[in-house]
Amino acid sequence: MATQTVIETRELSKYYGQQAAVDSLTLQVQEGEIFGFLGPNGAGKTTTILMLLGLTEPSKGEALVCGFNPTREPLKVKRLVGYLPEHVGFYRDMNARENLQYVARLNKIPHQTSSDKIDEALDTVGLSEDAERKVGTFSRGMTQRLGISEVLIKDPKICFLDEPTLGLDPDGAIRMIELIQSLSRDRKITMLICSHNLDQMQKISHRVGIMIKGKLVAVGPMEDLAKEKLGVDKEKYTLEQIYMKYFHEV
Repeated sequence: MATQTVIETRELSKYYGQQAAVDSLTLQVQEGEIFGFLGPNGAGKTTTILMLLGLTEPSKGEALVCGFNPTREPLKVKRLVGYLPEHVGFYRDMNARENLQYVARLNKIPHQTSSDKIDEALDTVGLSEDAERKVGTFSRGMTQRLGISEVLIKDPKICFLDEPTLGLDPDGAIRMIELIQSLSRDRKITMLICSHNLDQMQKISHRVGIMIKGKLVAVGPMEDLAKEKLGVDKEKYTLEQIYMKYFHEV
């Protein structure tokens, strides 16, 4: 069965003065894929996401998200895309449900449908029993899962997740990873994940892309990259080994 390309960039670039934050990025991501977007701090990952969301304009090149140009059609893109930043912000003196109701109003989701969407989203992330708790009492893991529920009430086709397991304890990280996998598998939501946790990305990513100094230096399934850079086929390898091989060659 043919897959649909939902994210596509062609020579996408962003310059700040003479400095290239993103340099001629050409990339395709398929529907339902978990795509690990890897690279050191300052590699251009977050800048890429901001361009895909229509929050900053590219210096040159083009991006398409579900067929829409985020620079010219940002509202159409935002209706189809969810974004979980590294540091999720909620009103701490409001409970979980109230925060989601506020988000639903901002997204102009009709009141008659938002209640059911909120209930479903809270159930999906395992926070139904905590819906009336003030967010200020939430752990980091609960706040991250509430961030996922905020994304889900929009019924997104794509989620951009920036370090979704950062600061979580092992149990919280496992729950988050399982949630990401289930959303990709069961709802066909495309997940583009920026993360420094290479072990987690090896476990869940269908493909990875490695950005270094603004350039995409590698993209593909991990077994293909391992064969290309490490010369291994069926032998054991780690994503860290692959990543470091590319990192030291740049």
